[in-house]
Amino acid sequence: MKHKVHSESSGCSNCEHDHHENHNHVHNHNHDENHNHDHDHDHGGEFNLKNEVLPLVMILSLYAPGVIFENQLHNTFYSIGEYLLFIPAYLLSGWSVLKTAGRNILKGRVFDETFLMAVATLGAIAIHKLPEAVGVMLFYKIGELFQDIAVSRSRNSIKALLEVRPDYANIQIDGELKKVSPETVKIGDIIVVKPGEKIPLDGEIIDGNSQVDTSALTGESVPRTVRLGETVLAGMINKMGVLSIKVTKLFDESSIAKILDLVQNAKSKKAETEKFITKFARYYTPIVVFTSLAVALLPPLFISGATSSEWVYRALILLVISCPCGLVISIPLGYFGGVGGAAKRGILVKGSTFLDSLNAVNTVVFDKTGTLTKGVFQVAKIVPQNGFNEQELLQLAAKVESHSNHPIAQSIRNAYGEKIDALDVRDYEEIAGYGIRAKVKNQVVIAGSDRLLHREKIAHDSQLEGTVIHLAVDDIYAGYIVIADELKEDARHAIQALKRMGVEKTVMLTGDNQAIASQIAQQLGIDTYEAELLPEEKVNAIEKLLSTAGKHGKVAFIGDGINDAPVIARADVGMAMGGLGSDAAIETADIVIMTDAPSKVAEAIQIARKTRQIVWQNIGFALAIKAVFIGLGIFGIATMWEAVFADVGVAMLAIFNATRAMK
Repeated sequence: MKHKVHSESSGCSNCEHDHHENHNHVHNHNHDENHNHDHDHDHGGEFNLKNEVLPLVMILSLYAPGVIFENQLHNTFYSIGEYLLFIPAYLLSGWSVLKTAGRNILKGRVFDETFLMAVATLGAIAIHKLPEAVGVMLFYKIGELFQDIAVSRSRNSIKALLEVRPDYANIQIDGELKKVSPETVKIGDIIVVKPGEKIPLDGEIIDGNSQVDTSALTGESVPRTVRLGETVLAGMINKMGVLSIKVTKLFDESSIAKILDLVQNAKSKKAETEKFITKFARYYTPIVVFTSLAVALLPPLFISGATSSEWVYRALILLVISCPCGLVISIPLGYFGGVGGAAKRGILVKGSTFLDSLNAVNTVVFDKTGTLTKGVFQVAKIVPQNGFNEQELLQLAAKVESHSNHPIAQSIRNAYGEKIDALDVRDYEEIAGYGIRAKVKNQVVIAGSDRLLHREKIAHDSQLEGTVIHLAVDDIYAGYIVIADELKEDARHAIQALKRMGVEKTVMLTGDNQAIASQIAQQLGIDTYEAELLPEEKVNAIEKLLSTAGKHGKVAFIGDGINDAPVIARADVGMAMGGLGSDAAIETADIVIMTDAPSKVAEAIQIARKTRQIVWQNIGFALAIKAVFIGLGIFGIATMWEAVFADVGVAMLAIFNATRAMK
């Protein structure tokens, strides 16, 4: 199986990340992130409003009297009263900025937002503009508080998913129940889940039936009925009866553990827009610094009557206005909100880079079985030939398919309904893309597609409608079994929604025969289809579509994540139906649709478009406002207070706009 690898190297400098991704599509889940935004508080940690507000109250208690009695304080001996109030307020509000600027200078990272603010405010103090210097740091701190609140809200949109992590498991030992950590439970252990408790591990129900809340895994609020013999997943909540469950997977291998891992690491994959801002900031900041230097030094030399103090003040205003806080804060926040908003709807996006990729999707390719159809197969018709009867044909099919995990094989065994003696079946061989050969009581039986019988040169009925399994015994055609599958309720709506959104081409790829592929494509309104494909032929089909998608177009593939893993890996955006927690889906896909609903594909694209729209609104708004105020600052119209608004005000408005991505 071809997996995806995103080779990541991240370095963070004041919200500037160096992040290289090899989109050769193999996922590496060992994310060792070190995202330090170079502020004293960590946005990734637990947010405590009380701890953030207390220092602000102290600063304001110094700052407010200083502003009110500024003239009186200024007229004290050497303005000592002014310094006694404003310098402590300045250090309390700006210490983290000064410390970060100093640390970054020592590391050789000079041109960043903290450097701009430190130079601007220290310069303001030097020219005796103390209230303005404290104002810059104070309002920056208030801006950071709003940023933290916004980040906290974004995290809460995913927190519901993280809270489904089970705290304990009731394990049955010698007839008694004992509470243990889910990590200590082994495969084969029996656990008991009471009403209202979370199911702690994946397993099979061996006693009881109930209704389970699957909303944490799927986003769907309607409870699902589960009965004896059915599989349940960690993270589901038992609503009614007591369930005894035989554990089938260790906790670390359970669906919920893998989902938690991908959600917690989603922020590590950066979108192209975030990379653009990183590159932009590298050029923007030095230009601002040298422009400010020119504003401070040149006019007094060339303009008669121009004073150094006036132009230094204008240069300091320019530095404050130019701080790119709004951009570096709101853009990652916008994408984080988009990922969180998608998670609330049962769409798990493994990083902002995939939200960006969804914007460019112009070709959407669907697998058929388990994606557009329910993948719940039933034997619809048994047609024996050459002296065989229905019961014999079904028995032969059930035995030859006894070792296969394919849903069609399972449907045949379910229809047969009797226990199969493993000793009856020998020399079992699976022929990829064709079918199965095995010896059943010394008879060579083959079961599979029309192509298998052509390959073996066995005369048989052809041109049959639907999914058909042909059987032959010792090279004699024994008949065929028709298997019925059902379309998902929202499959037609999914295709219509994509076309309304402007997706140019919808395609279906299937290993099924031409007749059934044509029928389903027509029913759903799919533009083109390819049928009777082997797994490697599906990859070839995707590669052809990738080559014709256009320079800026991208191809998304949606499959059930088990036998479609190579195709999911090859597409620009791989999406998997993960409602049943398929390991291959969660490992290989860029986006996992937990509800198994194909209509969620259009919803994911819609979320991606809205997120990008918000992000670019922030970029345009911040740059436009800053350009206006820079002009005003150079011509001496804007004061330091307007500079503070241009910096912190723009950042706060951009943050509030970014939080819309969650809704």
